[in-house]
Amino acid sequence: MKRLNFWIALALAMVSGFALQGAFPATNFWPLAFIGVFLLLWSLLGRRFWSSFVIGTAAGASFWLSLINWLTLYLGPVPWLALGILQALFFGLGASLMALALNRGPTRWPSRFGRLGLVSIVIAALWTLRESVTSVWPYGGFSWGRLAHSQSQSPLAHDVAWVGTAGVTFVVALTAALIFQVLREKRRSLLVLPILVFVAAIAVPSFVIDISGTTKVLAVQGNSKAGLFDHGAPGEILQDHISGTLPFVGKDVDMVVWPENASDIDPLQSQLAALMLTTVSAKIEAPIVTGTITTTSDERYFNSSLVWSDGLQAQYDKIHPVPFAEYMPNRDLWRTFQPDLVDLVTRNYSFGTRSNVVDINGVLAGIAICFDITDDQQAYQMISQGAELILAQTNNADFGKTSENLQQLSIARLRAIETGRSVVNISTVGTSEIISPTGETIDSIPAYQPGAMLSAVPLSSTITPAMAFGRFIEWTIGAVGIVGLSLILIRRKP
Repeated sequence: MKRLNFWIALALAMVSGFALQGAFPATNFWPLAFIGVFLLLWSLLGRRFWSSFVIGTAAGASFWLSLINWLTLYLGPVPWLALGILQALFFGLGASLMALALNRGPTRWPSRFGRLGLVSIVIAALWTLRESVTSVWPYGGFSWGRLAHSQSQSPLAHDVAWVGTAGVTFVVALTAALIFQVLREKRRSLLVLPILVFVAAIAVPSFVIDISGTTKVLAVQGNSKAGLFDHGAPGEILQDHISGTLPFVGKDVDMVVWPENASDIDPLQSQLAALMLTTVSAKIEAPIVTGTITTTSDERYFNSSLVWSDGLQAQYDKIHPVPFAEYMPNRDLWRTFQPDLVDLVTRNYSFGTRSNVVDINGVLAGIAICFDITDDQQAYQMISQGAELILAQTNNADFGKTSENLQQLSIARLRAIETGRSVVNISTVGTSEIISPTGETIDSIPAYQPGAMLSAVPLSSTITPAMAFGRFIEWTIGAVGIVGLSLILIRRKP
């Protein structure tokens, strides 16, 4: 394979970004993830740092701007462009580092094992390192669009219980890099190497999860007008979810789970809302887990999940509010660029300090509010504190009939497998699903339909390897990338 003309390489890089995006919902053709990585490496072949940065940024822009186009539905192009371009710049920097390994690595390690194996490992590690950094920084990061997230329906999905999200990303990038390096060597017979890596990855047995029991969960999707710009009168969302719950009076229910913002009136402030929740809980004979916005006496706001029966039983406040949506970091700075959009964020939600594991009728449940489900650290906290299942409450109403809810659902599916816990992914508007610890769908409600799921949800206390090793996995992979690249760049003494 030869170095491409710059403009051809730039065009190919953009194609690679679109291919990567096609591996994610709604297209959901997971093999495109391998093709996207391969095409990006081809576009970087023979490139120096800054030309690789430009090419990588172009690939990142085509990937990110197509992946998160749901941001434009109500907010217009500015937030979409800002987030997409920021992520594209990080993507470009990662591509520059990979280009150094791709182009200098074979000289540093001239043996066949070095050219094929070591170079591919460093490239895959650097890809994973870039994702790990951008998942936590800046402003808490944006842990969306990771390569592993494209594999929730692929034969690799079960590996996430062993090696975590970072490990699956590494496997995908390594397989694609090996294919590229073999074709670069013009030795097609060596294609057996990446095939063996992929086959070995899918041949790893699924991690066995011991089921300790079940709990009867009633999860209600109100199909409410719950958006920032498209919402009903106060109390309408609450009534929608009450209406979806009452038909199950007399059924065997252990807990009722409503989504984020399901109680659009804070029952801690409104006696009427409190009475409604208490009455419904008494009728259904089970506690209700509902999302709401709470306030404190010193006028701090929290995006909260309440466990309610004859009153408040437990509360989780969202630990990491979403920057530029639930709070505005550096408000004065960003307001100089786009005052109208910044002023839409009228409240600054505070960062919660309560545990994200609550006791519901004797069951320990991890609570994830909306994008919480993408946060690795919160998953580790849930499992370390004994969570037996995960309740993922979300409100996708602001994204309309886009692929955002399916992208989030794919992350929830991987999280179920990774943690070895059932995940109740319940949305105001869908798509809602109850997912088993092995990633299978137990029950579901289509998007934009009112409905409810009543299922015996498996409980578990099994600790998967991914949870046992936690961030050590991605730290190790990142260290391999840093050390490997450093060895490549250090010149040998003559």
